[in-house]
Amino acid sequence: MSAYLVEGGRPLRGTARVHGAKNSVLPILAATILCRGVSVVHNCPDLSDVRASISILEHLGCKVSRTGDTITVDASELTQNDVPDALMREMRSSVIFLGAILARTGSAALSMPGGCELGPRPIDLHLAAIRALGAEIREEGGALLCALPGGHMAGCEINLSIPSVGATENAMLAACGAEGTTVISNAAREPEIVDLQAFLLALGAEVRGAGSSVVTVRGGNVLHGGEHTVMPDRIVAATLLSAVASAGGEAEILGTDYRQLSTVTAVLAEAGCRIRSGADYITIRRDGLLKGVRPIRTAPYPGFPTDAQPPVMAALTRSEGTTVIVENMFESRYRHVDELCRMGADIRVEGRVAVICGVDRLRGTGLKAADLRGGAALVVAALGADGRSEITGLTHIDRGYYGLDETLRGLGAGITRA
Repeated sequence: MSAYLVEGGRPLRGTARVHGAKNSVLPILAATILCRGVSVVHNCPDLSDVRASISILEHLGCKVSRTGDTITVDASELTQNDVPDALMREMRSSVIFLGAILARTGSAALSMPGGCELGPRPIDLHLAAIRALGAEIREEGGALLCALPGGHMAGCEINLSIPSVGATENAMLAACGAEGTTVISNAAREPEIVDLQAFLLALGAEVRGAGSSVVTVRGGNVLHGGEHTVMPDRIVAATLLSAVASAGGEAEILGTDYRQLSTVTAVLAEAGCRIRSGADYITIRRDGLLKGVRPIRTAPYPGFPTDAQPPVMAALTRSEGTTVIVENMFESRYRHVDELCRMGADIRVEGRVAVICGVDRLRGTGLKAADLRGGAALVVAALGADGRSEITGLTHIDRGYYGLDETLRGLGAGITRA
């Protein structure tokens, strides 16, 4: 079993570069099966979720190769239209393959997805969107059996009850294979949606509106292979910023769009950090103690990102004053709180509300990650704690962070993987 060994109390200094976005590369890899050709995708981090996506593509009959951070997918011939249960269980976002498989083959068979357990994250919005396009979906024994009784999907109006990122992406992919125009209303506005649109345009699709609440797809085009560079991971950037806020010091985070992190940097600035931003970098400096901030409420983009909430919380555990966090996205987003309290943090949770009463110091101890972003929060807290921490459960962290220990060592952190 792997573990991070963290010697806390060392200020971080230097420069770090952010790798490609997990939440962008996964739907882009799913989109490669829409074309009958070769797609080249750059800036793909070697994450366990990315490896699971590659395994799904290979099972479907694609020829996949990786050179460094570049993945080449030849989807000229698909031999399967199903995703085995073992592969679906490796990551919850595997459901993103549903719309693309259905658009390419006319039928699909998938089991219910796995991934981090953050409370109910129903895929009913995904299924409703694809049904609206004309698909028939039966749920039998934990499996989703999808077919097109009319022989094809037809463009339509899809109104999402909430701006779900995954449902927006799945609807976009399925709509590329539908005849006519599809209009997706109340669409998610996340930058990763814009990145997916850019890749679809490179394939020859007609998509517009990504980044706004209405996305329009004109389907039926014969798509060819394309080339694309995945956007930087804004949540990795938020985690590194939180790490400096926790440990102190000064660092420059390269390869990130500051506009996508304005809500996070605003909170850290209010807490006492000095923030400077440029075209593709953010610098952060923390000298004295952090201060409590006004209530943080997670929300769909452009609001405060739920994925950044745990590492920011971890940094604020050592602060003067009190901070309130309201988690509006996931019911079980506080699974890291008990571990932080074992380090000496003073956090009280009631439903979706967490109250952080700042303490002078945290103590290093044995910790276990229960999910991806909660695991990152434990690393952030350990960097600012007194003494040594041992963090297990790295399979969760490996889903979204490539070489996190190496990146942090480059900033002077005392962290090794054992």
